[in-house]
Amino acid sequence: MTKHNIVHIEIPSRNHEEAGKFYGELFGWKMTPVPEMDYMLWEPAEGPGGGFNPLGETVKVGEVLIYVDSDDIEADLKKAESLGAKVVAPKMEIQGIGWFGIFEDLTGNKVALYTSMDPGFNK
Repeated sequence: MTKHNIVHIEIPSRNHEEAGKFYGELFGWKMTPVPEMDYMLWEPAEGPGGGFNPLGETVKVGEVLIYVDSDDIEADLKKAESLGAKVVAPKMEIQGIGWFGIFEDLTGNKVALYTSMDPGFNK
């Protein structure tokens, strides 16, 4: 059964190198560029890591996105919808990594659900 822990956090950035340098120096986070996805992963000493998401039409300044572990994204999206949320991205694959889906809660905050392809992830 899913623990529904926070497993990943995305911080919008206009420049991944600049953001990586800033947060690396500020908090000591380890940075890993993922150029094929126009993305930069960050990893703290403890707790969930995340990435810098490029700004664009669907990613705005201040819209930090948390990813919550889910064993069944479709079921969790349906449950969120039944509680008044709006599904804004159905279950989709992150090639070779896992799957995600996104809903907007009752206030309009976006929350992502995530299932890893790695069976030992977050267990």
